[in-house]
Amino acid sequence: MRARTRDFIYTTDDLFFATTSYLHPEDRIISFLRYIPDEEGERFKNNSRYSKVDTKQAYQFINEKHPEYLFDSGVTSQKMMGVPLDKISDILRPDKRLQEIIKHPDNELLEKTVQIAAFFNEEAGIPYKYMGVSGSILPGLYDPAQSDIDFVIFGLKNHRTAVETFARLKNDDNSPLNGIGDEFWKKLYDKRIKDSSLSIEEFQWYENRKSNRGTIDGVLFDILATKDWDEIKGTYGGTTSQPLGTIKIECNITDALAAFDNPARYKISDVKILEGPQLNVDELASFTHTYAGQVREGEKVIAQGKMEKITDKKSHAITNRLVVGTTRESMDEYIKLKDLKI
Repeated sequence: MRARTRDFIYTTDDLFFATTSYLHPEDRIISFLRYIPDEEGERFKNNSRYSKVDTKQAYQFINEKHPEYLFDSGVTSQKMMGVPLDKISDILRPDKRLQEIIKHPDNELLEKTVQIAAFFNEEAGIPYKYMGVSGSILPGLYDPAQSDIDFVIFGLKNHRTAVETFARLKNDDNSPLNGIGDEFWKKLYDKRIKDSSLSIEEFQWYENRKSNRGTIDGVLFDILATKDWDEIKGTYGGTTSQPLGTIKIECNITDALAAFDNPARYKISDVKILEGPQLNVDELASFTHTYAGQVREGEKVIAQGKMEKITDKKSHAITNRLVVGTTRESMDEYIKLKDLKI
């Protein structure tokens, strides 16, 4: 049974999980609990109430009520969440959900979702089959008056085309999709940045440049990247990881096509070790949205994070990568331009 990131899993226990990986064990799908039944919940579906849970609440709920959804991944010291195959009632696909919405957009939020799809089809030339909608709209647990739109583009090249098209047109008075005001970035900065790695001015500059977020008639939307099926390579558990310590480097970005994937990945060259062990560094990876799409091909950057050695079990090929976002707060971990002047 296959699943991509941005899919949702509906279980036999009336729970909704968001998938968090492309590769899965044979007996389950790696995913994270997002919605639980709750008589006092503010979300509605099929005459039932649900609540959205954060990380702490999700682990507490699973530990207390459904420990069978936890497993030892052999990758991290903490048990991961994953839905056993015999617990899956349905896999909710973003592309199929969007097709349903296009046929029957029965409220203003869904009508805006259709408008976003039409924009990328008409202005960027992306076929509808490479689009979808995730987040609360996918399982039907959204608030028509308050929810954002998590719009999905399948295929990394398609996603780049979508972002570049939006960047070109977001300030056009005739465009239905627009950029975001300064007040949004201040709120997001306070939520994301917990150290002095980026000033609010720097953060706003990077976020504006990314052009992966916008508004449509006052409703926020994200342009999310997900690999298409033929871009997904490897098998679950096909590699081993060894920590190599903290490192700070200067390098050039040679390939940023996967900059908005999960994790975000950047191929690099001309690496200079500024602090830490003198090692070869092959690529950068970010597990936090803060540094997804942060830099582009041809740019010289400074990056600091944790080094890890990835070994392919079959070919024995080794990749040394610098990882940013090893903790939720990403303290003292970053990717930024060497000479940014605002």
